[in-house]
Amino acid sequence: MGYVINLRKLVGSRPLVIVGASVILIDENNRLLLQLRKDNNCWGLAGGSLEPGETLEDVAKRELMEETGLLAKRLTYFKTFSGEDYYYKYPNGDEVYNVITAYVCREYAGSLRAEEAEVQALSFFHLDNLPENMSPPDKMVIKAFKENI
Repeated sequence: MGYVINLRKLVGSRPLVIVGASVILIDENNRLLLQLRKDNNCWGLAGGSLEPGETLEDVAKRELMEETGLLAKRLTYFKTFSGEDYYYKYPNGDEVYNVITAYVCREYAGSLRAEEAEVQALSFFHLDNLPENMSPPDKMVIKAFKENI
């Protein structure tokens, strides 16, 4: 693991096109799981970037497990997002143009466990009562999801 980290050693903070996946995990009470990210202190979806040889579904499952301790039993493709609106500059100065494939997960197993290096907290939120400090790329994915349910 570490494809993007290795690329950053070569190109610095210049904009990269980053392909990844995120998971819209909905519990039995129709609440959305969000993580409070350590890098930008915003709430967002579990997800991350594609490593060489992985499928996007592999990324979604891996990142969900790593960041939340939950195992996706079934993922359903939702939508792929890209373009100028998905440009993001991280607090450390790294710039990306995200290509995000979002999956919905309603069937999962395990116990919530926040990954210490990246996640400050995990919490479920009702879709009509989401936190205000949302991570910009995830905010647009969640908005699209809410418009399509």
